[in-house]
Amino acid sequence: MYFAALLARTEDGWEASDTELDDVETLSDLADLAREASPDEDTVLVLIEQEDSWFGVVRVDGEEDPRIYVSDAAAAARSAYGELLLTDELLGREPGADDGPDLDALDLDGTEDGEDEDEDDEEEGVAEDAVPHSPVGDSQILDDLGIGVKELRALDADDALNSIAEALGASEVLETVR
Repeated sequence: MYFAALLARTEDGWEASDTELDDVETLSDLADLAREASPDEDTVLVLIEQEDSWFGVVRVDGEEDPRIYVSDAAAAARSAYGELLLTDELLGREPGADDGPDLDALDLDGTEDGEDEDEDDEEEGVAEDAVPHSPVGDSQILDDLGIGVKELRALDADDALNSIAEALGASEVLETVR
């Protein structure tokens, strides 16, 4: 089960909106979606979580390149939405290198259609070898918003988005879109 929301900082505080990622195919598309949520080019956070497995934060500040943090790259690599966030640059690979799993073949629940559990276990082994089973990205992504590197890395995937929203003073607005 996935949850994705946009938190846009405004003069009056944070505004939240849930978002569908089905039509988002690239990180660029995701950044454009975030920019649409804030016509004044304020900070927008895209918060994505897969039930108790991993979470990701994408920060878009105006026209700057998006900044990304993923709590568990290996878990995210097994999900279709993880493909949006796990760029070659983020993983320290040469652009276009094909040393990871075929993310296009993965279904949204992290399994491939028609495979049994034994085959899934083999595929997980490939993903874990190719992608680190640790956080990747900009761990200072929320520093200026009151969540330091140590706090961000200590968050559990099962309640990370709530903890982030609480630290930002946006837990009530996030809860309205959950």
